[in-house]
Amino acid sequence: MKKLQNKVAVITGGASGIGAATARLFVSEGAKVVLVDLNEEKGKSFEAELKALNAEALFIKANITSEQDVADLFKQTVEAFGKVDIVFNNAGIGRVQPSHELEYSEWRNTVNVDLDGVFLVAREAIREMLKTGGGTIVNTASMYGWVGSPGSAAYNAAKGGVINLTRSLALEYAEQNIRINALCPGFIDTPIIPEESKQVLSAATPMKRLGKAEEMAKAVLFMASDDSSFMTGNALTVDGGYTAQ
Repeated sequence: MKKLQNKVAVITGGASGIGAATARLFVSEGAKVVLVDLNEEKGKSFEAELKALNAEALFIKANITSEQDVADLFKQTVEAFGKVDIVFNNAGIGRVQPSHELEYSEWRNTVNVDLDGVFLVAREAIREMLKTGGGTIVNTASMYGWVGSPGSAAYNAAKGGVINLTRSLALEYAEQNIRINALCPGFIDTPIIPEESKQVLSAATPMKRLGKAEEMAKAVLFMASDDSSFMTGNALTVDGGYTAQ
């Protein structure tokens, strides 16, 4: 039997990168997927691609920093598929800039998306999961939630917050059969990384290569499925050895 047979999974940031790779893997394991993204063109195109493979997929355009958008996306999911079993809380942004040049509005925007948005999605997911007896949430943090990086103060602070938010929520809802874990990727070969940076980032990684989105998807599948049934409050680091240095 497939690992996610008849499960309904919501994936934010689902139109590209790690989110899209995870959606492909989830549908191959029997899940119905809801793709959430701000990029409507990419989202609808990817929805059509999955449907062409006979997968049950739905794209919803939503801003995860909007309480109304987040409430609406879960309402639409339940209307379409009846429940929410899995949430991959993956949408986020990055910014590299010297901290003394960083405008407070830019700091707030990064933290708003990368931490506040994760909370809003998790909160609404928990509300739905409490109605149905449980579920699993995987929050995307980062290896930079564990270690510092020059020029990424807002991103690092937000991702460190995601790790501890994950722990806190996991403890709060462990008895309600809601498991909550975090993924901490290293440097991953996705469109967000400029071509000119890839060689430098590969050299900085002990395994001397970038990670693949598909490798992150497999880690998410592990945390979202019953393979990790006794695991909650964990932040799984998949970084080619970077934080072991």
